[in-house]
Amino acid sequence: MFLVKLLISNLIIVVCVLIGKRFPSLGGLIATMPLTSLIVLLWLASDNPGDKKMITGYTQGVLWGIGPTVLFFIATFFCLRKGLELPAALAIGGLLWLGGALLHQWMLR
Repeated sequence: MFLVKLLISNLIIVVCVLIGKRFPSLGGLIATMPLTSLIVLLWLASDNPGDKKMITGYTQGVLWGIGPTVLFFIATFFCLRKGLELPAALAIGGLLWLGGALLHQWMLR
């Protein structure tokens, strides 16, 4: 079952990359769809049938995790528009995401 999960998850990522090469905006839109969250939710539900508390906690974490992710993409986008190289833009976006993620965890306590 682990290999099936691995293959399906990787196939979705590869398809997103292939679409993104041809249609960058569409690839970005598809990548931001809740595909990853949905896949994880389905795998968690299949591995833990009837554990609604865990599933609810997971979905709450995903919901609150949108904020740090938005910070990451806003920062990365504007850094790239200002002419920063990709590694620097990703580092700045990553630091903002990390700050948002730490705040996320603190708020959920």
